[in-house]
Amino acid sequence: LAAARLGPSFHQATETILAHPGNTIVCGIGKSGAIAQKLTATLCSTGTRAVFLHAAEAVHGDLGVYTPGDPVILISKSGATPEMVRLIPWFKEQGSAIIAIVGNMHSPIAEQARFVLDASVEKEADPLNLAPTASSTVALALGDALAVALMEGRGFTAEAFARNHPGGQLGRNLHLKVSDVMHPIDQVACLTPDAGFRELIIAMSTYNLGAACILGDGRLIGLVTDG
Repeated sequence: LAAARLGPSFHQATETILAHPGNTIVCGIGKSGAIAQKLTATLCSTGTRAVFLHAAEAVHGDLGVYTPGDPVILISKSGATPEMVRLIPWFKEQGSAIIAIVGNMHSPIAEQARFVLDASVEKEADPLNLAPTASSTVALALGDALAVALMEGRGFTAEAFARNHPGGQLGRNLHLKVSDVMHPIDQVACLTPDAGFRELIIAMSTYNLGAACILGDGRLIGLVTDG
Protein backbone atom coordinates (compact mmCIF):
# COMPACT_ATOMS: atom_id res chain seq x y z
CA LEU A 1 0.00 0.00 0.00
CA ALA A 2 2.67 2.52 1.03
CA ALA A 3 4.90 1.55 -1.90
CA ALA A 4 2.16 2.48 -4.36
CA ARG A 5 2.20 6.03 -2.98
CA LEU A 6 5.86 6.74 -3.74
CA GLY A 7 5.35 9.30 -6.48
CA PRO A 8 7.15 12.49 -7.55
CA SER A 9 7.14 13.98 -4.03
CA PHE A 10 9.14 11.02 -2.72
CA HIS A 11 11.78 11.29 -5.42
CA GLN A 12 12.00 15.08 -5.14
CA ALA A 13 12.36 14.84 -1.36
CA THR A 14 15.18 12.34 -1.84
CA GLU A 15 16.98 14.62 -4.30
CA THR A 16 16.56 17.61 -1.98
CA ILE A 17 18.21 15.79 0.93
CA LEU A 18 20.97 14.42 -1.29
CA ALA A 19 21.79 17.91 -2.53
CA HIS A 20 22.10 19.35 0.99
CA PRO A 21 25.57 19.12 2.58
CA GLY A 22 24.39 19.60 6.16
CA ASN A 23 21.96 17.91 8.52
CA THR A 24 18.42 16.79 7.88
CA ILE A 25 16.08 17.67 10.74
CA VAL A 26 13.48 15.03 11.66
CA CYS A 27 10.68 16.40 13.84
CA GLY A 28 7.82 14.75 15.70
CA ILE A 29 6.02 14.44 19.02
CA GLY A 30 4.25 11.59 20.81
CA LYS A 31 4.08 8.33 18.85
CA SER A 32 5.14 10.21 15.72
CA GLY A 33 8.11 11.46 17.73
CA ALA A 34 9.15 7.86 18.36
CA ILE A 35 8.95 7.17 14.62
CA ALA A 36 10.98 10.34 13.99
CA GLN A 37 13.68 9.19 16.41
CA LYS A 38 13.88 5.81 14.70
CA LEU A 39 14.14 7.46 11.27
CA THR A 40 16.88 9.76 12.56
CA ALA A 41 18.86 6.77 13.82
CA THR A 42 18.41 4.92 10.52
CA LEU A 43 19.51 7.93 8.48
CA CYS A 44 22.60 8.47 10.61
CA SER A 45 23.66 4.83 10.37
CA THR A 46 23.21 4.71 6.60
CA GLY A 47 25.14 7.78 5.53
CA THR A 48 22.73 10.71 5.94
CA ARG A 49 23.49 13.22 8.68
CA ALA A 50 20.29 13.71 10.67
CA VAL A 51 19.17 15.22 13.97
CA PHE A 52 15.93 14.58 15.86
CA LEU A 53 14.02 17.68 16.96
CA HIS A 54 11.24 17.32 19.54
CA ALA A 55 8.39 19.50 18.30
CA ALA A 56 7.46 20.86 21.74
CA GLU A 57 11.04 21.53 22.84
CA ALA A 58 12.00 23.22 19.57
CA VAL A 59 10.77 26.68 20.61
CA HIS A 60 12.46 26.37 24.00
CA GLY A 61 16.03 26.21 22.78
CA ASP A 62 16.28 22.95 20.84
CA LEU A 63 16.20 24.85 17.54
CA GLY A 64 19.90 25.27 18.21
CA VAL A 65 20.44 21.97 16.37
CA TYR A 66 19.04 23.58 13.21
CA THR A 67 21.04 25.43 10.57
CA PRO A 68 19.22 27.64 8.04
CA GLY A 69 18.49 25.67 4.90
CA ASP A 70 18.42 22.24 6.55
CA PRO A 71 15.67 20.06 5.04
CA VAL A 72 12.99 19.34 7.65
CA ILE A 73 10.96 16.13 7.84
CA LEU A 74 7.74 16.56 9.83
CA ILE A 75 5.95 13.37 10.94
CA SER A 76 2.35 13.67 12.13
CA LYS A 77 -0.63 11.33 12.02
CA SER A 78 -3.20 14.14 12.01
CA GLY A 79 -1.13 16.54 9.96
CA ALA A 80 -2.38 19.24 12.30
CA THR A 81 -0.06 18.94 15.30
CA PRO A 82 -0.01 22.52 16.67
CA GLU A 83 3.61 22.36 17.82
CA MET A 84 4.69 21.57 14.27
CA VAL A 85 2.25 23.81 12.43
CA ARG A 86 3.65 26.89 14.16
CA LEU A 87 7.21 25.93 13.20
CA ILE A 88 6.57 25.71 9.46
CA PRO A 89 6.60 29.48 8.68
CA TRP A 90 9.81 29.87 10.68
CA PHE A 91 11.51 27.02 8.81
CA LYS A 92 10.36 28.42 5.48
CA GLU A 93 11.76 31.84 6.31
CA GLN A 94 15.13 30.15 6.89
CA GLY A 95 15.02 28.57 3.42
CA SER A 96 14.20 25.00 4.44
CA ALA A 97 12.29 22.51 2.34
CA ILE A 98 9.50 20.90 4.38
CA ILE A 99 8.95 17.18 3.83
CA ALA A 100 5.74 15.94 5.47
CA ILE A 101 4.91 12.34 6.37
CA VAL A 102 1.28 12.68 7.38
CA GLY A 103 -1.89 10.65 7.79
CA ASN A 104 -4.10 13.39 6.33
CA MET A 105 -3.29 14.76 2.89
CA HIS A 106 -5.65 17.72 3.39
CA SER A 107 -4.17 18.86 6.69
CA PRO A 108 -2.37 22.14 7.52
CA ILE A 109 1.05 20.47 7.50
CA ALA A 110 0.41 18.75 4.15
CA GLU A 111 -0.85 21.95 2.58
CA GLN A 112 2.22 23.94 3.64
CA ALA A 113 4.87 21.32 2.92
CA ARG A 114 6.90 21.29 -0.28
CA PHE A 115 6.81 17.49 -0.48
CA VAL A 116 4.16 15.24 1.06
CA LEU A 117 4.32 11.49 1.71
CA ASP A 118 0.93 9.89 2.31
CA ALA A 119 0.84 7.81 5.52
CA SER A 120 -2.95 7.64 5.75
CA VAL A 121 -4.78 4.40 6.62
CA GLU A 122 -8.43 3.39 6.43
CA LYS A 123 -8.42 2.03 9.97
CA GLU A 124 -6.02 1.63 12.87
CA ALA A 125 -5.25 -1.88 14.12
CA ASP A 126 -6.59 -1.35 17.64
CA PRO A 127 -10.27 -2.18 18.42
CA LEU A 128 -11.09 1.45 19.18
CA ASN A 129 -9.54 2.75 15.95
CA LEU A 130 -7.73 5.38 18.00
CA ALA A 131 -4.16 4.37 18.82
CA PRO A 132 -1.53 5.04 16.13
CA THR A 133 -0.81 1.46 15.10
CA ALA A 134 -1.38 0.89 11.40
CA SER A 135 -0.64 4.55 10.66
CA SER A 136 2.62 4.53 12.61
CA THR A 137 3.67 1.39 10.74
CA VAL A 138 3.04 3.11 7.40
CA ALA A 139 4.96 6.20 8.53
CA LEU A 140 7.82 3.96 9.63
CA ALA A 141 7.84 2.19 6.26
CA LEU A 142 7.87 5.47 4.35
CA GLY A 143 10.77 6.72 6.46
CA ASP A 144 12.70 3.52 5.85
CA ALA A 145 12.00 3.77 2.11
CA LEU A 146 13.40 7.29 2.15
CA ALA A 147 16.52 6.11 4.00
CA VAL A 148 17.04 3.29 1.48
CA ALA A 149 16.64 5.67 -1.47
CA LEU A 150 19.23 7.97 0.10
CA MET A 151 21.61 5.03 0.59
CA GLU A 152 21.31 4.19 -3.09
CA GLY A 153 21.70 7.83 -4.09
CA ARG A 154 24.90 8.15 -2.07
CA GLY A 155 26.31 4.82 -3.20
CA PHE A 156 26.53 3.80 0.46
CA THR A 157 28.69 0.68 0.83
CA ALA A 158 28.92 -2.21 3.27
CA GLU A 159 32.33 -0.89 4.32
CA ALA A 160 30.83 2.51 5.18
CA PHE A 161 28.08 0.76 7.12
CA ALA A 162 30.70 -1.14 9.12
CA ARG A 163 32.48 2.12 9.99
CA ASN A 164 29.24 3.42 11.51
CA HIS A 165 28.69 0.21 13.52
CA PRO A 166 32.04 -0.64 15.14
CA GLY A 167 30.43 -1.89 18.36
CA GLY A 168 27.72 -4.16 16.97
CA GLN A 169 27.73 -7.61 15.43
CA LEU A 170 26.90 -6.19 12.01
CA GLY A 171 30.00 -4.03 12.08
CA ARG A 172 32.17 -6.83 13.45
CA ASN A 173 31.03 -9.18 10.70
CA LEU A 174 32.18 -6.68 8.09
CA HIS A 175 35.09 -4.95 9.76
CA LEU A 176 36.75 -7.03 12.48
CA LYS A 177 40.14 -8.52 11.59
CA VAL A 178 42.23 -11.16 13.36
CA SER A 179 44.81 -8.48 14.15
CA ASP A 180 42.17 -6.60 16.15
CA VAL A 181 41.95 -9.40 18.73
CA MET A 182 45.51 -10.76 18.64
CA HIS A 183 47.84 -10.37 21.63
CA PRO A 184 51.35 -8.99 20.94
CA ILE A 185 54.04 -11.65 21.16
CA ASP A 186 55.58 -10.00 24.24
CA GLN A 187 52.26 -10.48 26.07
CA VAL A 188 52.03 -14.23 25.39
CA ALA A 189 53.69 -17.12 27.21
CA CYS A 190 56.44 -18.39 24.90
CA LEU A 191 58.73 -21.34 25.71
CA THR A 192 61.22 -23.59 23.97
CA PRO A 193 60.64 -27.34 23.61
CA ASP A 194 63.13 -28.13 26.39
CA ALA A 195 61.26 -26.08 29.04
CA GLY A 196 60.11 -27.96 32.11
CA PHE A 197 56.49 -28.48 33.15
CA ARG A 198 56.90 -26.19 36.19
CA GLU A 199 58.22 -23.43 33.94
CA LEU A 200 55.25 -23.97 31.62
CA ILE A 201 52.72 -23.62 34.46
CA ILE A 202 54.39 -20.45 35.76
CA ALA A 203 54.48 -18.87 32.27
CA MET A 204 50.83 -19.69 31.55
CA SER A 205 49.78 -18.31 34.96
CA THR A 206 51.79 -15.13 34.43
CA TYR A 207 50.08 -14.16 31.16
CA ASN A 208 46.67 -15.63 32.10
CA LEU A 209 45.70 -16.52 28.53
CA GLY A 210 45.26 -20.23 29.13
CA ALA A 211 47.87 -21.12 26.53
CA ALA A 212 51.59 -21.10 25.79
CA CYS A 213 53.36 -20.98 22.45
CA ILE A 214 56.23 -23.39 21.89
CA LEU A 215 58.86 -21.77 19.69
CA GLY A 216 61.77 -23.26 17.82
CA ASP A 217 64.19 -21.07 15.86
CA GLY A 218 61.73 -18.18 16.25
CA ARG A 219 58.85 -20.11 14.70
CA LEU A 220 55.71 -21.56 16.26
CA ILE A 221 56.07 -25.33 16.46
CA GLY A 222 53.47 -26.12 19.11
CA LEU A 223 50.71 -24.84 21.37
CA VAL A 224 49.87 -25.94 24.92
CA THR A 225 46.47 -25.02 26.41
CA ASP A 226 44.86 -25.57 29.78
CA GLY A 227 41.64 -26.98 28.38
